[in-house]
Amino acid sequence: MTITLEKDAKAARPRGEELPARLRLAITRTARRLRQEADAGLSPSLTAVLATIERSGPVSPSRLAELERIQRPTATRLLARLEERGLVTREADAQDRRCSQVAITAEGRSLLKKLRSRKNAYLARRLKRLEEDDLRTLDRAADILERLLEEGA
Repeated sequence: MTITLEKDAKAARPRGEELPARLRLAITRTARRLRQEADAGLSPSLTAVLATIERSGPVSPSRLAELERIQRPTATRLLARLEERGLVTREADAQDRRCSQVAITAEGRSLLKKLRSRKNAYLARRLKRLEEDDLRTLDRAADILERLLEEGA
């Protein structure tokens, strides 16, 4: 597919596959860099599962698998690794003793807070280098990306 540009008074607007490809690459590279800066000692999968448990409250392994869009056996393995590290606890469900509920521990919350702080600090250092106009543009871009993600949910 070729890229055509539509001229307007301000700038050329990318069409076709160019903008999605550029956004995907920039978002992917940013996410990777943030993971590197956080230096969690946890895989991205474990970090994502821990954050989901924090956000969704005590959840069953089946519900966690749904939320993370992974298979139940994968969720079970990830939960076992988080439990070994003391980042989550597992208790029998009050209504159905055959099922369990998994909750984040204080240590798990503390770890997530530390990781988020490191990532935010990294971005803050990088953003300090930008001009005010670029900061406003990024603020607007963040609004647009948040809206896109909400619409896709």
